[in-house]
Amino acid sequence: MNEKKTTTSSDKSILVMDGPAIRRALRRIAHEIIERNPDLSQIVLAGIPSRGNEIARRIADTISAIEKVSVPVGTIDVAMHRDDVGTRTELPVVRASTLPLPLEKRTVIIIDDVLFTGRTVRAAMDAITSFGRPARIQLAVLIDRGHRELPIRADYVGKNLPTAPDEKVRLRLGEEESDEDVWLVKE
Repeated sequence: MNEKKTTTSSDKSILVMDGPAIRRALRRIAHEIIERNPDLSQIVLAGIPSRGNEIARRIADTISAIEKVSVPVGTIDVAMHRDDVGTRTELPVVRASTLPLPLEKRTVIIIDDVLFTGRTVRAAMDAITSFGRPARIQLAVLIDRGHRELPIRADYVGKNLPTAPDEKVRLRLGEEESDEDVWLVKE
């Protein structure tokens, strides 16, 4: 898909992925997870709210369609594990974490929409270890935009998108293909 530029009065935006491109990226990630994890009965997908949950569900559905195996999907809330909790002006919204237990001997694949500094992923790893000690933790993201502050790297990436620090990545996931896209926004 070619990137499409649009300009509005308040910002300049570039369409990075449309609905079909998002679906292809998630299908590719599902295939890569299958290839790297020979025993799919031992994996758990853990989505980071809110878009990570939807992406995890879609990847699990794709794996199930390909391999005819059910992959459990959980939610891992990072709100109380973030390193900026005490410095924020607002209290974080805390959601329930739900993971299929026990985690021992399993591979937990953290799923998020956009990987940026790595701090959310670090918080997710802390949250997961409060539930148990998985055999491995892997990371899958739809967009990797760079600018890491921590030594964290995704195992599965839908699209690498180099960005400037002042740019934002906006992701919409809807029920209709026309309601899904990824935009690079300079504000």
